[in-house]
Amino acid sequence: MTAFRSHAYSIIGLAWTIILCILYLPLLAAPRDVHRVAVRFWARGLLGLLWVVCGLRHRVVGRDNLPAGPALIAAKHQSAWETLALLVIARRPVFILKKELLRVPLIGWHFRKFGNIGIDRMHGATALRAMVPAAGAALAAGYQVIVFPEGTRVGVGEHRAYQPGIAALYARTTAPVVPVALNSGRFWGRRSAIRYPGTITIAFLPPIAAGLDRRTFMRELECRIEDASARLDGDGRDGEAAA
Repeated sequence: MTAFRSHAYSIIGLAWTIILCILYLPLLAAPRDVHRVAVRFWARGLLGLLWVVCGLRHRVVGRDNLPAGPALIAAKHQSAWETLALLVIARRPVFILKKELLRVPLIGWHFRKFGNIGIDRMHGATALRAMVPAAGAALAAGYQVIVFPEGTRVGVGEHRAYQPGIAALYARTTAPVVPVALNSGRFWGRRSAIRYPGTITIAFLPPIAAGLDRRTFMRELECRIEDASARLDGDGRDGEAAA
């Protein structure tokens, strides 16, 4: 039954996405704030479908740690789920994402209009130099910039080195850095189309103060996110990780 519900969600969610991408085409010429409202409606629809079709809900812990103004949100990345959830939960979000996603027909056009920042991960330092001013401009405009420090989705219980981009952003802005822990991988694995019923927890942790040196900041960020995510893993579906 879980597999059937998951495949039903995939079909309905794809149809929802294609239909709205087409209906939203005129909004590509509208003011960005109008377009953003529509895109967040799309994300809320997919989260609602997860609940109705798959029985997968979520709860937010530490919402008070999320500033009202600009911020860097550094989130654990275990699943596709958090890209939807942060799109809805964060205030005026902008994602740092793979540049090739901006080239995908239809949905990529909306990603670009939304203000997301694309980076070419194949070009290392060059990509980093381009990302920092773009993220700085977004912060200056009042956006909350969302970055996944691991650079990609990482399975439950696995470890991947945190990438230096978040440290470069931290060093060049006075915006608070809010670490985010979660346990989405227990319910929706990074390489799986199966969504297990239950309740995902996403936790916004206290912001990291400005002024730390690079090494101390990276160690503090990783320890906070990994320790909190490990604790949340105990809230997984029957204590068993998704594939």
